[in-house]
Amino acid sequence: MNRKLKTIVVDDEQDAVNFICSIIGEYCSSLEVVGTAGNVTQAVQVINEKKPDLVFLDVEMPNGSGFDLLVQFPEKEFDVIFITAFNHYAIKAIKFSAVDYILKPVNINEFIEAVSKVVKKRSEKSTQNNEGLRVLMENLRSSPPSRLAIPTADGMEYLNPKDIIRIEADRSYSWFFLNNNRKILVSKHLKEFQELLGDRNFFRSHNSHLINLKYVKKYIRKEGGYIEMTDGSVIPVSRNRKDLFLVHMARFKG
Repeated sequence: MNRKLKTIVVDDEQDAVNFICSIIGEYCSSLEVVGTAGNVTQAVQVINEKKPDLVFLDVEMPNGSGFDLLVQFPEKEFDVIFITAFNHYAIKAIKFSAVDYILKPVNINEFIEAVSKVVKKRSEKSTQNNEGLRVLMENLRSSPPSRLAIPTADGMEYLNPKDIIRIEADRSYSWFFLNNNRKILVSKHLKEFQELLGDRNFFRSHNSHLINLKYVKKYIRKEGGYIEMTDGSVIPVSRNRKDLFLVHMARFKG
């Protein structure tokens, strides 16, 4: 890419703006900062004026959040990298939507990696990030988030967690088994999906298996204990997870 990406930094903390601008100046030669803003109102004005390619966007600001800003741009021509604190209420929705974000305090290597992804995406003229932003806005309106973004060989697919029967680890990959008899290979560890889906009636019955309790048909105690799912699959239960599984099933509302 020959042309530098026009970049805007939106953060209510001037020190944070200065730090991000300094990282861009030193490590990100593909970016050019064309404006900054300290709140939503200023950011809207700067975006309309500068027509940026990329916006670094603080999630929590006085008089409105970064999401309030995005609502004002239904058709986004720019990419977004969120800047957020780990304990922010929206972090789950951001992860569910597979939108780029950087945690405060900012790690320079993570910053460079996020920028590289945007530069690559724009060079390929992909609309993947903008679809992720649309999914994010949907997920923010629903509690818990309603669409899970998973990276596939073709790009990104957005699934309703209710349609996932189970997920099975395959080394550093994960197989998704869906209720329409489809299965999808995803280049992420099972642990990442356990963290996202652990409060959504998904249970890690075994080191290699994360199951949706909605699709449990029965539990068989013999032969060490195993679970039969509604799709006919048989899932082992680790010895130290049996009692916890039964507790979860007893609490499961369906």
